[in-house]
Amino acid sequence: MNEPHDIIKTVAFTEKATILGEKGKYVFRVAPYANKLQIKRAVEQLFGKRVAEVNTCNYAGKKRRERRPEAGRAAHWKKAIVTLKAGEKIEFA
Repeated sequence: MNEPHDIIKTVAFTEKATILGEKGKYVFRVAPYANKLQIKRAVEQLFGKRVAEVNTCNYAGKKRRERRPEAGRAAHWKKAIVTLKAGEKIEFA
């Protein structure tokens, strides 16, 4: 359950994430149960880079309208912004 691929779901390729990537910060969508230490270890194992700092943010899923009176909801998710140590860089091909 604590495998690196279970913790890090995807890499965010948004405009803001691209700008942060130039500064040595990378944005990942991670498992909601993962803590900062687990995220740090997963990035270091998957990419072989040294991590300086991890910031996380939880997002509530948006409410979705349905035809019935009950409202649906998209899944809750968690984002991690990982700062690498000086001189480190991740290349996404």
